[in-house]
Amino acid sequence: MSAAPGIRVLIADDQPLVRRGLSLILSPDPSFEVVGEAENGEQAVALAHRLRPDVVVMDIRMPVLDGVDATRELARTLPGCRVLALSTFDMDEYVVAALRAGAHGFLPKDVSPEDLGAAIRTVHAGEAAVAPRLLTRLISTYVRAPLSAPQPPADVGGLTPREIEVWRLMAGGLDNVGISRALDISASTVKNYITSIFGKLDVRDRAQAVIAAYESGLVTARAGGGDQA
Repeated sequence: MSAAPGIRVLIADDQPLVRRGLSLILSPDPSFEVVGEAENGEQAVALAHRLRPDVVVMDIRMPVLDGVDATRELARTLPGCRVLALSTFDMDEYVVAALRAGAHGFLPKDVSPEDLGAAIRTVHAGEAAVAPRLLTRLISTYVRAPLSAPQPPADVGGLTPREIEVWRLMAGGLDNVGISRALDISASTVKNYITSIFGKLDVRDRAQAVIAAYESGLVTARAGGGDQA
């Protein structure tokens, strides 16, 4: 019986040393097959169309075409090809831009080899992989979510009042257990609400739900970033 084919990975980074390092990390693992390397976003898009990788490990800051625009183009033209964004800049605007462009994950470049491999497997499975510290920074820097807002935003995709309540708590950083305790409902009920929320908002995961909450007015933007740690 032949072994299952590895996840086909394309690496895109403008630094040759980084590309080679990522390739050396992934290649020994039989569950991955590095099919190519790109030195800018334009080349990444072209190679993705030619090589049809399952996952593109995409640097965000690259010449010619940056990783955000390359991700947006791949999401539009090759929706089956999933992007895992990497950056030395873990500033929140890059996380937002990459996820809004269609990336399925976002990791800092100082991530461990084990976490990189796990993230590639996660996005290949169609789930989101965002480093916890980045999602936490996104929540703490970009949004402030009162536990009881007086008025919901005008357009919330047909969410029920209880779904809006769950969405607000989720945007405030609570996990399913925290939401369950806050609303005195079961964790399975919370999961059902979140599945419904994702469908009605047409978002893929919690990170996109946080961004949607920020953009809809459900939670409010902080003025500047002066209170960052």
